[in-house]
Amino acid sequence: MRIAVLGASGRVGRLLVDQALERGHEVVALARTPERVTVPASRDVDVRRADVFSPETFPALDDVDVAVSAIGLSKGDGPGALAAGARLLAAAPVRTVWLGALGAGVSKRAGGLIYQAVMQMAVGAELAEKAEADRIAVEGGATVFHAPDLTNGPISPNRRLVPLAELRRPLLPPRMSRATAAALLLDEGESGNHRGGIVVPVG
Repeated sequence: MRIAVLGASGRVGRLLVDQALERGHEVVALARTPERVTVPASRDVDVRRADVFSPETFPALDDVDVAVSAIGLSKGDGPGALAAGARLLAAAPVRTVWLGALGAGVSKRAGGLIYQAVMQMAVGAELAEKAEADRIAVEGGATVFHAPDLTNGPISPNRRLVPLAELRRPLLPPRMSRATAAALLLDEGESGNHRGGIVVPVG
């Protein structure tokens, strides 16, 4: 399978590239600054410049089987980056898996009261944009992940996806490793089991 990774220079994006290669996939690494994409010299990765604010130069993605987005908001990013990325992928001729955030939009209370309070304090100003980007992505047919707080750590052997409507609200704030989130994003990229739906990664 040929997989495009949007946000390939970020913390989750780098894991996606590495894990996709380990699974034997061909990888197209998309980043606003391609020089920041780190790939071992022994690995063959197609690295392309992809600026979501420059749709006229954004890669067409007509040569990949699935696009997995791990873009986020970085320091210096103006408002609109997430929504712009979601619009570009929704318009692209490719199936998409989109990494969003638990606690944004339709999952506002799904992480529990403590988690929601923490989210509001930590990224309150970004929640509206995250919700808008998730809406655009799911309306475009993407599988949208509402991921909890991401940390360092190994891939969980108990990883799974739960449809948002079936998620039991946890008492304590949920967390998972970035490596586990990346593995689940790739699982969904390979299977396409939840197209057009919102799922919560667990594990």
